[in-house]
Amino acid sequence: MLVKEAMTRKVIKIDSEKTVFDASQIYKEYKVGCLIVTKDEKCIGIITERDIIERTICNKKDPETTKVKEIMSTEIKTIHELDTLEKAINLIKEYKIKKLPVIVNGEIAGILTVTDISRVRPELSDRFVDSWIKPRWVD
Repeated sequence: MLVKEAMTRKVIKIDSEKTVFDASQIYKEYKVGCLIVTKDEKCIGIITERDIIERTICNKKDPETTKVKEIMSTEIKTIHELDTLEKAINLIKEYKIKKLPVIVNGEIAGILTVTDISRVRPELSDRFVDSWIKPRWVD
């Protein structure tokens, strides 16, 4: 199976110069798990709700003045839509990530998440949870 068969095509983006407060508003409106951070329409990072909590709130930064580019993750891994799902799974496991932007000709074409993989390959769910998520879970 190819990445394009499993990915989510609707990607919510935010400009790197927007504030964390702006990002929070977008999260509220679209109810997504991450925002792709762009500069001049190119993907330069990713921001998650966890980034907002840990890098802004916990560090007592003002969400109304802190820019998205200050708290985003910049060393993101990407994948091409014609790559195999197995390659994507290996990247997700190797780098311990949950979201993988899909790039075609330098542009964002979609995003592949652990949820997307579980939807199209339910037989992997238990194995994936056992091998990756459970060992990191702390009560």
